[in-house]
Amino acid sequence: MNGFYQGRRVLITGGLGFIGSNLAIALVEQGARVTLLDSMIAEYGASIDNIAPIQHQVVINYSDIRDVHSLPYLVRDQEVIFSLAGQVSHIDSMLQPLTDLDINCRSQLSLLECCRQFNPHARLVFASTRQIYGKPDTLPVSEDHPCEPTDVNGINKMASEMYYRLYASVHGLATVSLRLTNTFGPRMDLRNLKKGFVGVFINQALAGKVIRVYGDGAQRRDFNYISDVVQALMLAGSSVLTPGQSFNLGHDQHHSLLEFLETLNRHIPLRYECIPFPAELQAIDIGSYYANYDKFFRLTGWRPQVDLDNGLRLTAQYYAAAQQPARRRGQAL
Repeated sequence: MNGFYQGRRVLITGGLGFIGSNLAIALVEQGARVTLLDSMIAEYGASIDNIAPIQHQVVINYSDIRDVHSLPYLVRDQEVIFSLAGQVSHIDSMLQPLTDLDINCRSQLSLLECCRQFNPHARLVFASTRQIYGKPDTLPVSEDHPCEPTDVNGINKMASEMYYRLYASVHGLATVSLRLTNTFGPRMDLRNLKKGFVGVFINQALAGKVIRVYGDGAQRRDFNYISDVVQALMLAGSSVLTPGQSFNLGHDQHHSLLEFLETLNRHIPLRYECIPFPAELQAIDIGSYYANYDKFFRLTGWRPQVDLDNGLRLTAQYYAAAQQPARRRGQAL
């Protein structure tokens, strides 16, 4: 990125969460002047421990992206804004659809409107999701695949992408959306068991519990290690991309859920069993999914560098180290 972030003012919403904290650490290493916004809602995974290496090198604002009164102050003078705050549980989006609407859609529109009024020259990078596609018709999935979300989360993320595209085309804002797939690695929230199977499987493996796999485990997915996702976000924020565009992230390798478990078992001994899908989960399951990320590669040169085995090895090492002080305090991870 040729020193792009050196001295630049950067705002990360959801900055104390999994992806936000890893991005913040990388940006500080690049010399950026980083402000983190986070509501610290427990079930969304925020933790001050996530930014321990840089805690005294960033500005932290404990606020909610839904707060329309604080947003204008926060966006002023920021040169790059990473919009990562969100509700990511597909199950919760079905159980609490209005909350998901507020966090994943209305708040994004508020952010865009604040930038239009108070900081129209900022670059904005929005963390979207593969969930907007729904059940794939063809694999790998490219950006021109129809979007038919199977849950409220996917619908709200899709609507937000359309807002980002609209504000680029009508108001000239420099926006880009990245459709993330299964991101994993250090600092991911393992306590919330409704955020997707990767965190659930790692949590249960570390706890010595039998992992329950819904269906036959043959569903195939692609996985991105956190350092690769951070690199993609930083490229999106620094590159001259077509305003308003959306891009897939993904990996050249894809694995079934059982292959994922077999790989994880090399680093954390585990046991698993296959059980029938609960009806409420079967209704929103997308089956196999893996993406074509050629569009983003052509514009930025981004390719994932970490494969699943090495990523899980690094993740296991991180949580093994994190468990040691917790055990000395008599706590569970």
